[in-house]
Amino acid sequence: MFGRRGRRVAARRPTRDNRRTRRRVALVVSLLALLGLFPGTARADNPIVQTIYTADPAPLVHNGRVYLYTGHDEDNSTWFTMKEWRVWSSDDMVNWTDHGSPLNLASFSWASADAWAGQAVYRNGKFYWYVPMTVRATGQMGIGVAVADSPTGPFRDAIGHPLVSNGEIDPTVFIDDDGQAYLYWGNPHLWYVKLNQDMVSYSGSPTQIALTTAGFGTRTGDANRPTLFEEGPWVYKRNGLYYLVFAAKCCSEFIAYSTAPGPLGPWTYRGTIMPTQGSSFTNHPGVIDFKGGSYFFYHNGALPGGGGFTRSVAVEKFAYGADGTIPTITMTTTGAPQVGTVDPYVRQEAETIAWESGVETEPTTGGGMDVGWIENGDYLKVKGVGFGTGAASYTARVASGGSGGNIELRLDSVSGPLVGTCRVTGTGGWQTWTDTTCPVSGATGTHDLYLRFTGGSGYLFNVNYWQFAPGDGGPPPSSPPPSSPPPGGGACAASYRTTNVWSGGFQGEVTVTAGAAAINGWTVQWTLGSGQSISQVWNGTLSTSGSTATVRNVSYNGSLPPAGSTTFGFLANGSASTPSLTCTSGVS
Repeated sequence: MFGRRGRRVAARRPTRDNRRTRRRVALVVSLLALLGLFPGTARADNPIVQTIYTADPAPLVHNGRVYLYTGHDEDNSTWFTMKEWRVWSSDDMVNWTDHGSPLNLASFSWASADAWAGQAVYRNGKFYWYVPMTVRATGQMGIGVAVADSPTGPFRDAIGHPLVSNGEIDPTVFIDDDGQAYLYWGNPHLWYVKLNQDMVSYSGSPTQIALTTAGFGTRTGDANRPTLFEEGPWVYKRNGLYYLVFAAKCCSEFIAYSTAPGPLGPWTYRGTIMPTQGSSFTNHPGVIDFKGGSYFFYHNGALPGGGGFTRSVAVEKFAYGADGTIPTITMTTTGAPQVGTVDPYVRQEAETIAWESGVETEPTTGGGMDVGWIENGDYLKVKGVGFGTGAASYTARVASGGSGGNIELRLDSVSGPLVGTCRVTGTGGWQTWTDTTCPVSGATGTHDLYLRFTGGSGYLFNVNYWQFAPGDGGPPPSSPPPSSPPPGGGACAASYRTTNVWSGGFQGEVTVTAGAAAINGWTVQWTLGSGQSISQVWNGTLSTSGSTATVRNVSYNGSLPPAGSTTFGFLANGSASTPSLTCTSGVS
């Protein structure tokens, strides 16, 4: 994986001595929790990511999910050492899926260092991510813009040079109701430009917003900084009122906010949102409304080994006052409440996690991420799993370059009731995947699910995804129909199978196979049946037009060797049916 020990190759793993100090501390904390000596840890859901250090949260709501864009503090940092950005997502605010790093410093040929705080927005069918970096030619900070067709990327440099560059940082983007988009940024000043419709150019020149004490509060003790504004602006509009939330008065920073009747002011200082607290001397806000609730994202240094340069993102739910005021919010280890439950009878990615101990994530050779670096006693927690009347079996996609181990399925704690145990044997490689299935008994109702990993010494196995089968067994998966006609030359073919069915929906997989010649990119198209709609796609990029669904490759699965294949999956509403697929090869 990236960031914790360098990139791992499938055939070789680092020695146990290379494991980080933070991991050892985490295992001690977990042991205390098992013994009942540290019960708060077992219930904690903040910080929301524990596999790496994260900072500068920028949430985006899109199609019923929250996508969270963060920075990545490198381990053992003594400065803001950051080389990449990361993406996570959730549909319930507690179980977060790791989508890896779709953007890094190498994505920008003109940048040399400092992958600092950015924000992504959606417009024109694309996702635009504004990020600050050091400009190689000048040595000062500039703000670039990357673009992608999917909220999880991959992102690419949209213009090949900085969008703006005046040595200041922390971009935030806001699109007003009239369609005008604004880019704000700054430290020590506060700047804005009006973005054009293309979101990668602007009209006019960068303009300073006057930092007055009436607008941004009064700072004492620093004649050069008379107001509280420090950095990290976050601008949005709610019920006709414009909000500018910001990190205030370094150091240590607190989070404050101002409001205005328009996007450019005049601003009125409203006070503190989150007082100075936690073990990080910086903080960074992000605010959204999602499924009827309001949420405040921030960072602290709460993980083992954490601090001002090794930060972690957390979230709290809050409620606005009747007049639009934001209450004082305190950091907690509890985090936000869950919205809904997890359906265990559809495929769940192993890297969808509420809490973990010991494990890490890494890119999977077939696309996406998996959970690896698993040792005896490590575990994953998935919060609020709705088993209903009961599960009959559990299947996990696993790989092991060692001797394997066991997946213990436990309810409500790492030492809770054991409802099943799956044996994982060696598969001959850390990316050589197979399924393991085991019977399940006693998993009914709604519980937190703990996947506890046991085995011998060293690394045991990796987990890609998992799924339970209900007590009635459900309908058997359909067999993939033969590709017709068989692909030849530089063509491709696609075959479909239904992998799961439930009341009101189903899960399907499509396998794309190249012909006698290699292909670079592919597109699969089919007509949706009556009442069908697709809610989620993985390992592909979806677009729909009327009843026509089109899925194109993402970068990592576009190039296929002769007779090579790749698979994408999807969740859909409606009744399952076998579609007639059309596969077109070529650059997507």
